[in-house]
Amino acid sequence: MLLSGCGIFDKQKDETVGWSAQRLYSEAKDELDKGSFDTAVKYYEKLEARYPFGRFAQQAELDLAYAYYKKGEVDSAIAACDRFIKQHPNHPSVDYIYYLKGLVFFAQDLGLLGKIMALDQSERDPKAMRDAFDAFKDLSVRFPDSKYTPDALLRMKYLVNLLSTHEVNAARYYYKRGAYVASSTRAKYALETYPQTPATEEALFLMVKSYDALGLDDLRDDADRVMHTNFPNSDYLKGTANNSGPWWKLWR
Repeated sequence: MLLSGCGIFDKQKDETVGWSAQRLYSEAKDELDKGSFDTAVKYYEKLEARYPFGRFAQQAELDLAYAYYKKGEVDSAIAACDRFIKQHPNHPSVDYIYYLKGLVFFAQDLGLLGKIMALDQSERDPKAMRDAFDAFKDLSVRFPDSKYTPDALLRMKYLVNLLSTHEVNAARYYYKRGAYVASSTRAKYALETYPQTPATEEALFLMVKSYDALGLDDLRDDADRVMHTNFPNSDYLKGTANNSGPWWKLWR
């Protein structure tokens, strides 16, 4: 029993007891570079707890936020980013933290099932997409000359397209179920909030169809004029030249 108890004690023993701040940081960084994120997080957390004001503390905070991100701990990563921004607003690497915060939101997905089935990202909950957009926008506004800003701007454009498509997917869903008010509302929101995106064409199409179904002829005709002006070669308009009825009646 004594031998067994000693074995349990040895397993629970903290191997980092007595380590200096420099050694803790060095070991944590080595684990991070190797991709051993669980161990890296453990060492960084111990460093923060034991040496919160040492010369390795701020770099450890940066690395810990990244380690949380790579480990997939979204809440911890976001909290670490927000804490760093609040405590070190003038740090030379604070632009990196804004960028990392955007990446954390950007990387959220539908989980293993979504990866296996390759589900359309525009059909997921848009909250993470909006949060990512806002984080990247903060970076681009506060630090326009940051080396991270060009990539952030590209990701913002991608996210706007996803958000627009998400709204149009919802508008299409409502239209197919006869909820024409909801359909026209979501399509109009997509058009006004995310203009000049690939989903704009279908948003206009759904507005025309929904307004027609509701008997709102003036709104339908306005949307139709915008459709013809901006998308004169749209597939929705093709094959209607020799048809005596309005083009939207051809689409079910």
